[in-house]
Amino acid sequence: MAAMGTILDRIVASKRLEIARLREQTCEADWLRKLETAPQVRDFEQALRRPGMQVIAEIKRASPSAGAIRADADPVQTAQGYAAAGAACLSVLTDGPFFQGSLDDLRAVRAAVALPILRKDFILDRFQVWQARAAGADAVLLIAEILDDRTLRELLAEIHRHGMTALVECYEAANLERVVTAGARVIGINNRNLHTFEVRLEHTLELASRVPGDRVLVSESGIKTREDLVRLEAAGVRAVLIGETLMRSDDPGGTLRRLLGR
Repeated sequence: MAAMGTILDRIVASKRLEIARLREQTCEADWLRKLETAPQVRDFEQALRRPGMQVIAEIKRASPSAGAIRADADPVQTAQGYAAAGAACLSVLTDGPFFQGSLDDLRAVRAAVALPILRKDFILDRFQVWQARAAGADAVLLIAEILDDRTLRELLAEIHRHGMTALVECYEAANLERVVTAGARVIGINNRNLHTFEVRLEHTLELASRVPGDRVLVSESGIKTREDLVRLEAAGVRAVLIGETLMRSDDPGGTLRRLLGR
């Protein structure tokens, strides 16, 4: 695997400490009991397989590369605006130290809207998968750049075991091959270079032909205009994940509606 960027290194180190605390504070039996009463899973993958370009609209207050985006964002109000504007699914950042998110945001959004919800975080351990399901997530993000082959396959299987969808993301072309081989059905290509944080929409266009036609291809980062969506759809992209463009807008729902051409 490629070496990780400095920011990503810090995030992963922080996440490993968070997981260690989680494992100290709870046991597997506790989580398995919580899963028995988790809300019913909504079909994230099928929502993205509907005809036409689909949008996963993201709730994100901040990021390490962009800094504060909208620190006072109300996740429920934002989610309701996205749903009304035609989003297929929602993505909720649940990392606290670097993105100012939380699982409470996800729970609140789950209670307020009917759309499938992705837990977007840095997932390294099955405890985090259980956390996601117990909070009401319907899908979980996996990042190939921070997972070895064995862990990627194990987490993918764990997500599927609980009826959820795995959105497996990568940046490097070599990692795209690993993601396809692991059997991911929903594959994200991140247009943000994890080393330099430069964003190029063309990155998805360059790699799209390497994704088998039976998978759902999602383009992530740097999508700003209606024309971007049209270009990506022409290349075989089924869905886009949009966060910063929407969250920086005074009217995230209205901006989404314009991107969708509605």
